[in-house]
Amino acid sequence: MRVMCKKVFQIGLLAILPILLAVTCWVQPAAALTEEQKLVSEAWRIVNRVYLDDTFNHQNWSKLRLNTIKQPLKDREAAYEAIQKMLASLDDPFTRFLKPEQYRSLQVNTSGELTGVGLQIALEPKTGQLEVVAPIAGSPAEKAGIRPHDRILAIDGVSTTELTLDESAARMRGPVGSKVSLVLQRAQDKESTEIELVRSRIELNPVVAELRNVTDDLKIGYLRLTQFNANATAELAHAIANLENQGANAYILDLRNNPGGLLQAGIEIARLWLDEGTIVYTVNRQGIQGSFEAFGSAITQDPLVVLVNQGTASASEILAGALQDNGRAQVIGETTFGKGLIQSLFNLSDGSGLAVTVAKYETPHHRDINKLGITPDLVVPQEPITREKIATEADQQYLAAVEQFITHSVLAGKS
Repeated sequence: MRVMCKKVFQIGLLAILPILLAVTCWVQPAAALTEEQKLVSEAWRIVNRVYLDDTFNHQNWSKLRLNTIKQPLKDREAAYEAIQKMLASLDDPFTRFLKPEQYRSLQVNTSGELTGVGLQIALEPKTGQLEVVAPIAGSPAEKAGIRPHDRILAIDGVSTTELTLDESAARMRGPVGSKVSLVLQRAQDKESTEIELVRSRIELNPVVAELRNVTDDLKIGYLRLTQFNANATAELAHAIANLENQGANAYILDLRNNPGGLLQAGIEIARLWLDEGTIVYTVNRQGIQGSFEAFGSAITQDPLVVLVNQGTASASEILAGALQDNGRAQVIGETTFGKGLIQSLFNLSDGSGLAVTVAKYETPHHRDINKLGITPDLVVPQEPITREKIATEADQQYLAAVEQFITHSVLAGKS
């Protein structure tokens, strides 16, 4: 009997020993991670915690981490490349790694001023090609006739397939007066064109405002909003107040070629027009919906038409969708760009960072914006026009907005 017990005990020890060895093998490497491996693990944990798609593009995200940190990462650049490769497996152009200098420069677009050619760019989700969201009003890019959805094939002779989104943006920025060459291809064209642009200082003054005396009874406050930067809400509110004092009794809010910007600015501007109602829903990977609401009193109750086109994106689409779904405005123009994903920025310990898709937008009627855009109430196509012809007799979408006020008696009952 004692012999049997001894044998059982020995077998038990043999069974336990591999487990202990396995635990030892697991713990020891974790404790001995290099600084480069720790940085990769740090990036992995952020994505693991907050990324919108909990299938991680239908792959084993934990196994990917193990395979990545097993690689010899000899220096910081090797760690950066490993992180970029790991994020690329998500097939999400908006979730990306930012080197320290890129992470710092990301704040430029919302600061109110930059130097460069004046292009808002994105990676087309299906093809991964670099494309134009919209040129900034008055910029060298707009003056050269660059349009939304134009593809950028090369920058100064370097193929954009070899560059990240942020590297492409950095190559187009530069000192005032310096030149940059772009190879462009129109969405429907097979041939490409090379153009040379001279960089300039680009003032991001987001609001253009003007009173239009259309008839004795119709005075339209024309407002063009070019970007949702830190100044946009205050400047638009000031412009509306001035137009009200001048007797405006209807408004056109022009969001064409507005590529978006700060989400909070879009929400605050919606509140300028709405007394109450949901502005936008946000949905994360748990399906949890957050919402932003209008409250208080709108700055004006006057009738409103919103103009949109293919360059209307992100926060612009949120604003247009909120005003449309709440019945506050009629939307006229073309189906918008369709950028309805929310990215948050995360610091990494060495000063680099991540932009990670954490949620998506839905309009008050729970319409998904991403890749679908906002469909206008009245579709009015238009060939691109120069900046000088915007909101003139040559602008068919603007004329359609004015016509709505005239023919549909939107001013009936107003004093």
